[in-house]
Amino acid sequence: MGRLNEALARAKRENRPALVIYLCAGDPELATSLRLAQTVADAGADIIEVGVPFSDPTADGPVIQRASERALVAGTTLPGVLELVTQLRQKSQVPVVLFGYYNPILAHGEAQVAAAAAKAGVDGFLVVDLPPEEAGSFVAELRKHALAFVPLIAPTTSDARVATIAGLADAFVYYVSITGVTGAAADLGKAAQRATEIRKQTSLPVAIGFGVKTPDDVRALAGRADAVVVGSAVCTAIEAAPTADAKLAAVSALVRSLRSACVREP
Repeated sequence: MGRLNEALARAKRENRPALVIYLCAGDPELATSLRLAQTVADAGADIIEVGVPFSDPTADGPVIQRASERALVAGTTLPGVLELVTQLRQKSQVPVVLFGYYNPILAHGEAQVAAAAAKAGVDGFLVVDLPPEEAGSFVAELRKHALAFVPLIAPTTSDARVATIAGLADAFVYYVSITGVTGAAADLGKAAQRATEIRKQTSLPVAIGFGVKTPDDVRALAGRADAVVVGSAVCTAIEAAPTADAKLAAVSALVRSLRSACVREP
């Protein structure tokens, strides 16, 4: 998790939130995904969330669901995602958090997935449907390999439960700004206020995601969040562009605009 901690610390030194960009691995296929990941890193992303496509997502809105479906049709598997990270590591040291669901981890085995992820160059995991009460064995496997576990905190999470969840975190905690799926509209002012409250219960950085789409959204959170996560807007840009080169150009322009918005008002 060294790369994660360094990226977050660098953003803090620069008095800005870290920019976290989500990409669904395998959308439209793995070769282009690799080029997209490198493009995102070059455009200024501090951290990349690499989505592991899954057939039955519960937290993803329609945009990311379609990205996941395209990736599955293209034959993307968890081993294929890890190979993508392995190849990315030959070109970039951008931190990578795998974002996904527990079923593929269970199918391959917690110990095997943790070891393979560390070998590939993954820095951490965010597992949407793995509650803290059930996460202990996987977190233990991750820590054997110095991999971070990034837990989710929802608007409905009680203060007592926040403390429990934060106790499992290693690099940062992820605040879900809405009681809904990715890409839905969010009250970012309320989200920023809740992030401030969460920060009182943990010394770790607090990232805000779900509903963060535009440079204006990022500007609204600069100074109020330690990191901002943008996913559906990136997947939309990939979906809309007609060719691989057009996808790269669209994503580069979007990420650069988001990165420029990561400034705090004096």
